[in-house]
Amino acid sequence: MKLTLFDLDGTLLPIDSDHAFGEFIVRSGWADAAEHGRRNDAFYRDYQAGCLDMDAYIDFATSAWRGRAADEVADLSQRFMAEVIMPALQPQAHALVERHRVAGDVLAIVTATNDFITRPIARALRIDELIATELERDGAGRVTGRIRGVPALREGKITRVQAWLSARGQRLEDCAEVTFYSDSTNDLPLLELASLPVATNPGPALEAIARDRGWPVLKLFE
Repeated sequence: MKLTLFDLDGTLLPIDSDHAFGEFIVRSGWADAAEHGRRNDAFYRDYQAGCLDMDAYIDFATSAWRGRAADEVADLSQRFMAEVIMPALQPQAHALVERHRVAGDVLAIVTATNDFITRPIARALRIDELIATELERDGAGRVTGRIRGVPALREGKITRVQAWLSARGQRLEDCAEVTFYSDSTNDLPLLELASLPVATNPGPALEAIARDRGWPVLKLFE
């Protein structure tokens, strides 16, 4: 089996869907622009610096919508997809995914962004397997503001990929090839584990590491 894993934000998308959803919540009038925007930006800087407190972030990121009616939340998600995500999805990203699909690879998105935001994006990219940070839900299906299980961040991506494969009766060691596309140094643990790590639209830090180690560098959105 050849396994191809894709990070999402900054990799298959030229934007960060998590941060963009926070901005969309403000534009929709569901949160105070100044305070929510300030905290959203601060958490995003922490993510970029590799020091994000995921528990605190998920509590914050879901606070503006988790108490609302399900139909309101579903409508917000649909509008976010139509107004923000679909215009950002570029042909190069679709073509990259399709190249690996046609080659017969097993495909999965592995993203720190939560499953509420990313599941519709995975469907738009026609990738069935999504390994995302999972939001805890209560008995009635309402989001609690906590994380269920291990967040798909840094070393957690390895843990979650291994658990996903184990549920399929497989192991990373059994794969003939593991390709991983990512833009972020947050993903170094999984990049280092992959047999073919591809620094995709990388920032300066990841690009320097990739050049030093001889990893391919892909500028998907140039």
